[in-house]
Amino acid sequence: MMAVVKAGAYGHGLEEVARVFADAGVAFLGVANVGEARRIAQAGIECRIYLLGASWSEERREIVERGWTPCISSLAEAQDFDARARAQGKILAVHLAVDTGMGRGGFVAENVPTVLAELQQLRGLYIEGIGSHLPSADEDEEFTRGQFAQFARIIEELGGEATFAWRHLANSAGLLGYAPQHCNLARPGLMLYGISPLAAQQGMLRPAMTLKSRVTLIRTLPAGHGVSYGRSFITTRPTRVATIGMGYGDGYPRHVSGHAPRVFVRGLYFPIIGRVTMDQMMIDVTEAPDIIEGDEVELFGPHIPVQEVAQKADTIAWHVLTGITARVVRRYV
Repeated sequence: MMAVVKAGAYGHGLEEVARVFADAGVAFLGVANVGEARRIAQAGIECRIYLLGASWSEERREIVERGWTPCISSLAEAQDFDARARAQGKILAVHLAVDTGMGRGGFVAENVPTVLAELQQLRGLYIEGIGSHLPSADEDEEFTRGQFAQFARIIEELGGEATFAWRHLANSAGLLGYAPQHCNLARPGLMLYGISPLAAQQGMLRPAMTLKSRVTLIRTLPAGHGVSYGRSFITTRPTRVATIGMGYGDGYPRHVSGHAPRVFVRGLYFPIIGRVTMDQMMIDVTEAPDIIEGDEVELFGPHIPVQEVAQKADTIAWHVLTGITARVVRRYV
């Protein structure tokens, strides 16, 4: 397994989560860039680090010095790494990135045989692995199965499994919904945090994150009173309104406003009324006179799936999780 911990471990906290996966014995920690790799190294976490994205030329000296593993998407990139590795008297392990349909990086599939022959002449590099990426494993089964078949053909054309020590294609959806052939490494991300990109498999997983806040204020507003910016919600009766100390400045998506979002307090669900603001939101607790200031509020977690919040915000679970900001205190159990 390559545990993907980019974007602050999907909002869960980079160093803390990376340490858990490293202690569990994963083969690699997958990061988006040098900044994330540096944070893991500075935390003293011992695990191979794989750079999932392309690097800027000014970052490559550090990559070589620290022995991080980059994926290679162009000959110019490979030649630069080769020169820097030889200058340092090193051989850098790299993985060949192949574009089988993502369109974001990697060598176009039909060019790979020619490219590999040229790369193998670069004595400062060790072509340790080959990988590609699935753009729609959670949406387009036919295309995804075609990608798996194409990836298998590429490996066979390049000499079979013995050519590459590591062969990887499956992300979370690819791992949960398909049976990768010729692969001996997978790159799960979202599923590591207990969220399945395939609804049918969610029962196999338990979400790791619960987002909580507290009731900070309770007031009773008269009928005809507006709630929040834009007065998109007007009370139709005397309404007991609880204010919650969390908003879009904490990463809870503002775009749920007006789409019947809810929270969970004291074993009951309550609607968010009016627009979510930067630091606060309001809920209607008229039917629950026992709700008091200081009560704990679940925004998502065991009782409200993050997928529900994402759907009401017209976005995806990845976006919600990675959007939880630094001012939200993380507590680990």
